Amino acid sequence: MENILNLKYYCGQDNYSDGEVEDELLDIVKNNDDYDEVLCGNNDWAFLYHLSPIRENLLEWYDFNGGGSLLEIGSGCGALTGLFCRKLSRVVGIDLSKKRSTINAYKNKRYNNLEIYVGNFADIAVEEKFDYVTLIGVLEYSCYYVGGKDAFKDMLVKAGSYLKPGGTLIVAIENKYGLKYWAGAKEDHTGVIFDGILGYEGVDRVRTFSRKGLEDLLVRSGFNDNQFYYPVPDYKMPNEIFTPGRLPGKGDLRGMSRAYDRDRHMFFDEELAYDSICGDGMFEIFANSFLVFSKKSL
Repeated sequence: MENILNLKYYCGQDNYSDGEVEDELLDIVKNNDDYDEVLCGNNDWAFLYHLSPIRENLLEWYDFNGGGSLLEIGSGCGALTGLFCRKLSRVVGIDLSKKRSTINAYKNKRYNNLEIYVGNFADIAVEEKFDYVTLIGVLEYSCYYVGGKDAFKDMLVKAGSYLKPGGTLIVAIENKYGLKYWAGAKEDHTGVIFDGILGYEGVDRVRTFSRKGLEDLLVRSGFNDNQFYYPVPDYKMPNEIFTPGRLPGKGDLRGMSRAYDRDRHMFFDEELAYDSICGDGMFEIFANSFLVFSKKSL
């Protein structure tokens, strides 16, 4: 893995981990090239999240510039890294965790266009510029990376500094007003019901945003061209991507109330609620997740 992992900025300690399950994941990717049997025989959310090919649905459809380059901030265990390696000429990942990056490296060892920096994004000096920079499940953790009073703006500004002129920032994040949270799902990051809806009272380590709040943050960070898309049921396990030009109607959002990661309440029928919401043209406000392609004005 020496040709993939760059440990120049590694502090010697992993500050972000899912625990012992990462040892199991490392063993799996070292000894398997196909994970179907593993996934069929295990119902642990961590295995599904890190190994399922469903994860790639988020951007498998996107028309990347095949000769371009991409910086994947928070590359983790590599759920999307292989997709990027197949679609682009050069991929650079950055992740806080050496173990996660090692899992990623083994999982994508077949590719010769991948380099992974291990360390804090705020401390790593990458000299090159990229056609694409991704913050997929990362922006909400900006306090971990850059800190400060305006960590989310600072994170976006720093991510944008790695873009070539005309380059694209790709952000995927939960909607704090996603319908699943009103219907009884626990907040994805804190595990507390209604945490985001109630403004993360007493929580200082994570934030998600509303549709308007995220767009305002992007504009404030220098990204004036923001195209919103809507992964269903969410960006983590997307089965379908809706666009502003093709939003769901009555009956289009069936079977999307799955609870992959933890038990949850079911206060009302989300499918019927979505029928009403879509009929009133309010889906973009209550979608569970956002996928945003952002550019700076030239």
